[in-house]
Amino acid sequence: MPTGPRSTLSEALAADLDQVEADGLWRELREVESAQEPAVLLRGQEVLLFCSNNYLGLANHPEVVEASREAAARFGASAGSSRLISGHMSPHRELEERIASWKGVAASLVFSTGYQANLGAITSLVGPDDVVLSDELNHASIIDATRLARGATRVFRHNDLDHLETLLKASDGAGRVLIATEAIFSMDGDAAPLAEMGALARRYGAWLLVDEAHSVGVFGQDGAGLVDELGIDELVDVRVGTLGKALGSFGAYVAGSRSLIDLLVNRARSFIFTTGLPPSAVAAASAAIAICQREPKLGVALRGRVRELAGRLREVGLDVPHAQSQILPVRIGDSARTVELMQQLLEDGIYVAAIRPPTVPKGTSRLRFSVMASHSPRQLDRAVEALTRRCS
Repeated sequence: MPTGPRSTLSEALAADLDQVEADGLWRELREVESAQEPAVLLRGQEVLLFCSNNYLGLANHPEVVEASREAAARFGASAGSSRLISGHMSPHRELEERIASWKGVAASLVFSTGYQANLGAITSLVGPDDVVLSDELNHASIIDATRLARGATRVFRHNDLDHLETLLKASDGAGRVLIATEAIFSMDGDAAPLAEMGALARRYGAWLLVDEAHSVGVFGQDGAGLVDELGIDELVDVRVGTLGKALGSFGAYVAGSRSLIDLLVNRARSFIFTTGLPPSAVAAASAAIAICQREPKLGVALRGRVRELAGRLREVGLDVPHAQSQILPVRIGDSARTVELMQQLLEDGIYVAAIRPPTVPKGTSRLRFSVMASHSPRQLDRAVEALTRRCS
């Protein structure tokens, strides 16, 4: 029994919030008052947007918007139910068939978010007698999924194939062994050595799950992702991706064998116990994939522009560790200084995200630039000019 009066919820949380602020980790919502274009209205001020995942500009593409509008008019604003009850509608089937064909696999299953897709896939595939080998920089959804799977989780050093092989050898005798990695890592924009990982998985009888959230649309012959670009489809057992980044819509998917998808339909709690995606989002994603297939050079051109931008930033002395994708980190180090720079750039009309712990390791805070295919050369010039001035 309590021996004295307890503090109220507000009193207890005030101390927590004071500590967050003291650590330089305070976060707040900033309301964007326009579409996710290269230039947006933020609290009444026009700023250049460099922190959106709308990498190909497809969220605003007329064909994508029209597909969304038509589906809402025909099928309504909501799926209205779990997919296993009455929420499985024609647009869902059509999208899943399109994704499977695009990826060159037997089947796919659409989830409501990328978080739910990783959660459903990992907890369905492994259990208490199994092992998950997870890259140390994997997304929170993979980390949380491995915890909920209740098996042994062993973390290997980022992209370290030798360490991964050591853990594979140590897992001999375990039940199932699943290697989980991102294709393009969300905070540094660097690529995983997927071909080598796939080869190790086959050598040691493990399965390989690849989260292609940040490679879909930008990598691959027609935007199908990094696995497709590397030509290693046969080495990857589970492919997870999102519909809400380069594809400009909302939701996510898992793609792979027919047996994998059948298992998820029957076992993935994050699929079974949630309402299906609204038909408008599903139709928008289908339209976006069609554009990627029709215009396969969109991602290639974007990555070329990012490499040029990285070179210019390095020339003025900025720490840009990677330029392998559309995600361009400018490392600052100190959290407080990173936030200060973000605010100064916002005053200059440049809206970029300040990424701090616990999202990234302590001492590695950075400005994370997300470059879009729709940014003009002049807009990129403005970003370089502002960064140079503020960091000199």
